[in-house]
Amino acid sequence: MNGMGFRQSNAWLHTWVGLLLGWLLYAVFLTGTLSFFQDEISYWMKPELHAATPGPQSAQLALQQLQRRAPDAQLWQIDLPDERDPELQIQWFAPGEHIGKRGGERLTLDAASGEPLQVRETRGGGFLYRFHFELYAMPRQAARWIVGIATFVMLVAIVSGVVTHKKIFKDFFTFRPAKGQRSWLDAHNATAVLALPFHFMITYSGLLLLMFMLMPWGVQSQYQGNMQAFFGELRSRGEPVAEAASEPAALTLLAPLLAEANARWERGVASIRITRPNTTAAQVELREQGGDSLLQRGGAERLLFDGVSGEALTQPVEQTPAVASAVYNVFSSLHLIRFAGPPLRWLFFVSGLLGTAMIATGLVLWVVKRLPQRIKAGRTPLGHRLVEVLNVGTIAGLPCAIAAYFLANRLLPAQMPGRLDWEINVFFLVWALCLLHPLLRTARQAWLEQLALGALLFASLPLIGLLSAHSGLFSSLGRADWLLAGMDLTLLATAAALAFAAWKLARHQPPVRAARPRSAPRRQEVAL
Repeated sequence: MNGMGFRQSNAWLHTWVGLLLGWLLYAVFLTGTLSFFQDEISYWMKPELHAATPGPQSAQLALQQLQRRAPDAQLWQIDLPDERDPELQIQWFAPGEHIGKRGGERLTLDAASGEPLQVRETRGGGFLYRFHFELYAMPRQAARWIVGIATFVMLVAIVSGVVTHKKIFKDFFTFRPAKGQRSWLDAHNATAVLALPFHFMITYSGLLLLMFMLMPWGVQSQYQGNMQAFFGELRSRGEPVAEAASEPAALTLLAPLLAEANARWERGVASIRITRPNTTAAQVELREQGGDSLLQRGGAERLLFDGVSGEALTQPVEQTPAVASAVYNVFSSLHLIRFAGPPLRWLFFVSGLLGTAMIATGLVLWVVKRLPQRIKAGRTPLGHRLVEVLNVGTIAGLPCAIAAYFLANRLLPAQMPGRLDWEINVFFLVWALCLLHPLLRTARQAWLEQLALGALLFASLPLIGLLSAHSGLFSSLGRADWLLAGMDLTLLATAAALAFAAWKLARHQPPVRAARPRSAPRRQEVAL
């Protein structure tokens, strides 16, 4: 690197940091982009819910089931349907049982009738969401460190890329098709610049979400290493309240409480939590369906009522966070977009796809740029071959694995033991095969075959849905179920995009370079 200028040094940095972790960043970016619609994906992967239509009586129906099944429980939880997740679910904890996210008994109900539903086990969109920052089958802390380092590398690659391309905004309006390396460079520049603010925001905010793990020293010194005390104070969680002595008593009607909450909250109520039900110490807590405040990190308001009289016990108090907390809340809210409606969510989704394409075109560009050297040498260096194999197995193979994950959800028996794990096993099995496949084929053959396979798998998913009375595309369009129809249409669009890419590759004939006479030595340029 001796004698390099500032821009050349950044070009070298951009090239190699982007290459070394590019495949991991591609997987993180693609699964993270799909996570913008994780609730919709989870709904699509639970066909048993597709026939149910939520109504205004869903809360009362859920309460009746709880009264019937667990009248003496210490806590009831009702998760109500919403516009993104029509599932009605109840949960209860027996007296003395530890209350936590994974404990208690759970039951999914038909939102229209209140009757129990046997819903297939699946991680749904939650698997893709967790994978994009925790990977899989490894310690959570280690996985988050790996993703955190990769995210920092992504930020370095973005900044160094902007520095390297001094005409990056001018070149954004330039696309030279069928020009080999130049075409790939134009595509890389265009996908980078078109959503550059999004790329920077989503990368920087991802680092902020991991900052207490990546840089814990300030909190550890202030709280003597007790991170839980810090998070408890951050979330305003006080000491647990001692359970008061209680006698049996009738529970108040929920309808007036829900009416009061719905009048206050535009999106309505997300969940109902009843502690010590059917006693004089009962309390009813209603939680808002999402929050719109970026400063509060999209936090939802809560209303607390006496469970016997129905009298309001608390009223939400708006708090203005400190400047540092406000900045953190805004960036983390933009990353999670729990506040977003469909238009903004689709905008983020498209921007995420552009970011995924930016990484993919950069990885392909690395190979294309070195093809002349390989042709001249008459051989393919081992490192170049390894990059080709990883490019095909990741860029084309990961979509195949995602499609196989969806396909396993529909084809595995609904009540199969361990089916949740088998869905994920199919995902990794197909991805592993896609990574091995390019070792046995030429790069061109491997690209063509995996793109065609991905198109076939994605196209088959809506067709399989037609076999179900309520899950098919025509059925969902007929009853205006846009969650389900939107998923099927997106799957078809993905199949069309992959098929188009395979068709273009099949038609493309790489130019044969004629041997050129040796010319006088020129000043050596930096290889990117």
